[in-house]
Amino acid sequence: MKKTPLLIVEDDETQARILAEYLAHKGFEVDKAYSVAEAKKHLAQKPFDIILLDWRLPDQDGLTFLTELKREKPLTQVIMLTAFATVERAVEAIKRGAYHYLTKPVNLEELLLIIEKALKELRLQKEVELLKATVAELSEPQITDIVAESAGMKEVLRLAAKVAQTDATVLILGESGTGKEVLANLIYRASPRAKKPFLKINCAAIPEGLLESELFGHERGAFTGADRAKPGLFELAHEGTLFLDEIGDLPLPLQAKLLRVLQDGTIRRVGGLKEIRVDVRILAATNKDLEEMVNKGAFREDLFWRLNVFTLKIPPLRERREDIWPLARFFLQKFAHKHHKTIRDFSREALEALLSYHFPGNVRELENIIERAVILAENEVITKEDLPFLMQEPRGEPSSLLENLPLPEAVAYLEKQRIKKAMKEAHGVKTRAAEMLGISERVLRYKLAKYGLEEP
Repeated sequence: MKKTPLLIVEDDETQARILAEYLAHKGFEVDKAYSVAEAKKHLAQKPFDIILLDWRLPDQDGLTFLTELKREKPLTQVIMLTAFATVERAVEAIKRGAYHYLTKPVNLEELLLIIEKALKELRLQKEVELLKATVAELSEPQITDIVAESAGMKEVLRLAAKVAQTDATVLILGESGTGKEVLANLIYRASPRAKKPFLKINCAAIPEGLLESELFGHERGAFTGADRAKPGLFELAHEGTLFLDEIGDLPLPLQAKLLRVLQDGTIRRVGGLKEIRVDVRILAATNKDLEEMVNKGAFREDLFWRLNVFTLKIPPLRERREDIWPLARFFLQKFAHKHHKTIRDFSREALEALLSYHFPGNVRELENIIERAVILAENEVITKEDLPFLMQEPRGEPSSLLENLPLPEAVAYLEKQRIKKAMKEAHGVKTRAAEMLGISERVLRYKLAKYGLEEP
């Protein structure tokens, strides 16, 4: 089995040797460099998945080198090491692209867990990049509307890439504004049907009488005003893809007709007798709980199982906060260009407000907030005052509290809160809580005991 290449950039030879011996014993292919110049020589010879980078080096500071690394090798996961920990340093390192930030002396078990998690995210990121390249080859090279830095969204895109190559029906779940239509577009553009029609309809936006005609078409004289025959979306999308948005709002009588299409691939126009065979792939989306609707009799169980062949659930933005900053930056560039304004960044206070906000409207709300801020901004930097009033007092932990704590205490405080939340949501089931946190059950048990959260 091929070993994972890892580079340690550390001028303390003793520290470098300890780290190298431990990681080599754990199965990594380890190289050492004692300066930036030496690290560059190693990087010129072969690629590295993981780099452990000291903050202070004899010929250049690690933070500057980090910026160069992420510019030239954006997929390489960099873990910063420092003996001088402050919250400001941690924030700056993460902002410049570091995967994590550790203080010396390094806890070797903790380091190994962080490396394993970094490698998992690296694999997801590589698959996302491959998906973007595939889509760019199949259609217009505009895949900028997909932004995914969080592990949750990368996993969604990984699954989307797999199912895109099939003809399977896909059910996309998620709150309003999470990007269900964007994901449906991506699946279509990465599918073998990419050069065939892609039609969309919002099942909640059209009255029931008109919706049937829109989906299945009608014959001349089928109803008042039907002065000629009209094909429906299923006929127009033949050999292509049909996206049924807000499928949870589809009336029960039409659910039966949709079920028939999914079962035998035939439709009948309104007022018609002839069976018309169609070859259409179905992508559906909803923000409703279809299983609950089935229990209440508001949604057909047989249709639910037909739609639920392959389900993708997009997490809300509040559960993937790693995506807030890159999304905000993307929208800033988009709307600065649209409104002909020279705006280059966010102030620290504005960024803190964005990262602390709960975003009930998800990505769509973030997009609207950034466009409004771009319009209001009078300088090259968006300030907190440019954000909506509701964001002036961000929810969550006051930043001043964490900033006044030493870094290890601030990290421990946040870690404890995350663990308490996960255990509550998992109803005390440790395996489920560990999965939610992205750690092993063994590590969770250790941390429960460490923070005094274990029940007697």
